[in-house]
Amino acid sequence: MATLSPSYQLQPARVRAEFIRLMPIALFVVAFGAAFGLAAVQAGLTPAQALLMSTTVFAGASQFAALDMWGSTVALVPLMAVVFAINSRHLLMGASLYPMLKELPATQRYGILLVLTDANWAVAAQDYQNGQRNLEVILGGGLVLWLAWLLGTAVGVYFGGLLQQPEALGLDMVLGCFLLAMALGGKKSPRVLVAWGVSAAAAMVAYRWLPPHTHVVVGALAGGVVGYFWLEQKPA
Repeated sequence: MATLSPSYQLQPARVRAEFIRLMPIALFVVAFGAAFGLAAVQAGLTPAQALLMSTTVFAGASQFAALDMWGSTVALVPLMAVVFAINSRHLLMGASLYPMLKELPATQRYGILLVLTDANWAVAAQDYQNGQRNLEVILGGGLVLWLAWLLGTAVGVYFGGLLQQPEALGLDMVLGCFLLAMALGGKKSPRVLVAWGVSAAAAMVAYRWLPPHTHVVVGALAGGVVGYFWLEQKPA
């Protein structure tokens, strides 16, 4: 029985273009990588350990959370639970990309997800809403952000005093503003607006009354429920 061949082909030229497209955001990622590198050394990690963590984990919020739990002895199960809770949003992000991902060979499909971040996912999601399939931004954009995170970690490890508090310069707001711009640039139907409102309200309630970091997951799930039950009407 014949098998269907994947219909989505990653284009190297577009991957390079998306690499360049996300370079401005990558500059700010360097700043937070530097903050992590400094914090890692202060928490007792060696430079090699800090760089290895950034290379293999590549998840800023999770890495900072891990440092908060670091010590002479590390409670492995709670550490894993915290990291999973923070990164569980990637389950929803990956699911939202499935209509495109399913058309890739399995090796490419799971390979590009290794560099999935909030930033390149937001661009891919907005492009998909506008009728354009763009998995190249996941790969190209993810690679430039990963390299920026490694560079920042190295800067923080060896020259940490240069940028100890990036939030003092307002750099902690850059990614949030970027994601907001991506959301506002997409389609704004009543369905989308209601999903935004429900998601925001649920996240604020969870932030106030639930354990740390769970508001991200709760907000995403609440907005997803709206989208699941309020289906868009397809044109006749």
